Amino acid sequence: MTTPYQQQPPLPQAPGGPLGTYTSPIAVRRATFADALASEWTKIRSVRSTMWTLGVLVVLLLGLGLLAGFVVRSSDAHMGDQSVLVLGFYGVLLGMICVITLGVLTIASEYGTGMIRTTLTACPSRARILAAKSVVFFLLSFVIVTAMTALVAAIQTAMVPSAATPSGGEWLRATVGVGLYVAMLGLLSLAVGALIRHSAGSITIMIGLVLLPLVLALFMFTESLRDVRDFLMEYSIPSQLSALYGASVSNSGPSGWDPLWIITGITAVALGGAFLSLNSRDV
Repeated sequence: MTTPYQQQPPLPQAPGGPLGTYTSPIAVRRATFADALASEWTKIRSVRSTMWTLGVLVVLLLGLGLLAGFVVRSSDAHMGDQSVLVLGFYGVLLGMICVITLGVLTIASEYGTGMIRTTLTACPSRARILAAKSVVFFLLSFVIVTAMTALVAAIQTAMVPSAATPSGGEWLRATVGVGLYVAMLGLLSLAVGALIRHSAGSITIMIGLVLLPLVLALFMFTESLRDVRDFLMEYSIPSQLSALYGASVSNSGPSGWDPLWIITGITAVALGGAFLSLNSRDV
């Protein structure tokens, strides 16, 4: 004979709820933008690509900056009216490729691995995700580039005391201005990565955007292409970066803080397109 079936006692009733319900002791609240920032910061600092790209960036900024200062000091070269801060241009020019790469990988790598599905499931607001990625990446790249350019500029000033003493405005443009410009260029790369959704393709497009206008201008020898050549020379990204150091290629091109306003406008348009693309296309 088998034991008769005995009904289990009912689950305890939750306060204020129907019989058999369960109330979690963990407080439930709506996700905020701060939660998205914390999530993106955790992701960007926990992947090896961030450490490699930022590590190479620091090496290029510091190594090439000090090398340029050492060469000028050893050769006793006369820099004329230019300040010693312009020597930091070479390290920043190559280092911006690392920022471009990291900007693309910040979002495009998630499409390659499929992580973007998890991200959008956890936070369905696509505008919040794009904004959080943009803020975290921009602040990280800005702080590192600004700190390193300021360090290199201080060392170069001590290495080449015979050069013209830079003014406060020149110091501000060569450190904070350059940091903002490079971080904004990386933010443009992030927007391109969101539009293209492919890491290699987005990096190729951005490197072409940086180098191709200047290369094309160098091969425009005919007089009929003079206006086009001058435009490409003056508004190419290397030329705009040099303008922040007070070394403009011509008197008619961008000068002072103009390059920063130009790249900010372009980046704003690209981020707007990235938001529309992210909001209208499926993952």
